[in-house]
Amino acid sequence: MKWEGQRESDNIEDRRESGGSGGGMPLLGGRGIGLGGVVVALLVSWALGINPMTVLGLLSGGGQVQTAPAGAAGPTPGGAEDTGRRFVRTVLADTEDVWGAYFQGGGQRYQAPVLVLFRGATQTACGAGEAAMGPFYCPGDRKVYIDLGFYDTLRDRLGAPGDFAQAYVIAHEVGHHLQNLMGTSAKVDEARQRASAAQGNALSVRLELQADCYAGVWAQRSQQSKGWLEQGDIEEALNAASQIGDDTLQRHARGTVVPESFTHGSSAQRVRWFKRGLEAGDLKACDTFGTAAL
Repeated sequence: MKWEGQRESDNIEDRRESGGSGGGMPLLGGRGIGLGGVVVALLVSWALGINPMTVLGLLSGGGQVQTAPAGAAGPTPGGAEDTGRRFVRTVLADTEDVWGAYFQGGGQRYQAPVLVLFRGATQTACGAGEAAMGPFYCPGDRKVYIDLGFYDTLRDRLGAPGDFAQAYVIAHEVGHHLQNLMGTSAKVDEARQRASAAQGNALSVRLELQADCYAGVWAQRSQQSKGWLEQGDIEEALNAASQIGDDTLQRHARGTVVPESFTHGSSAQRVRWFKRGLEAGDLKACDTFGTAAL
């Protein structure tokens, strides 16, 4: 991915030097868990010998969990951290360009999100966010949150290396921002309140797969505009989508798969919907709520 030298977004809030701020509260309201939340939760369960479904239930709001207090401030970002910051700013800038043009074409103005870089834990309008949750979007403040350490997990523990795999993560979370702007997230949250646990999970899957599809739309339009993708980049994103499918994660964690507990979709579904957006280049192709077959 030829990202060096491209425009970088100013919609960045870097909280890493302060070390973030914990609040002793789980992340509540809106989206309680991000794209990487299931990934990191399962890795934690493997390391500590905890039932992975217990960890997932806590991070999804199914119970109370005490957050660890924020540690001392980390070192001043530099070196690889600075490169990571520039990369994130560059990808975010391109999502602004793509969605700005898309909304303008429909006679609307795109309201871009702010992306917050943090280390360990940080406070959000949705409560206390932690690195262990992975990247996430908070609709309350319209901000995307990411601890860059997640990319190490993605590469080293999950077998999903590559800069475009990292870009896919950002595009997915920005996809949740689009859902917030268009009212989809609010409708799903309202429906969840009337649904059973299994039905709520099914709604979450459709929301997550739509965000994957939106990421695919971004990828297609971004390439048309910049031509910055190189051979193998799309495969990196597809591999990342596959590696963080619920079935793949559950199979690694416990050896069995429980479809009714899925919250993000299977590997095949995540790949399918990203590819659908990539091929269509249009948000209209991403109606995961209007189809029986995901």
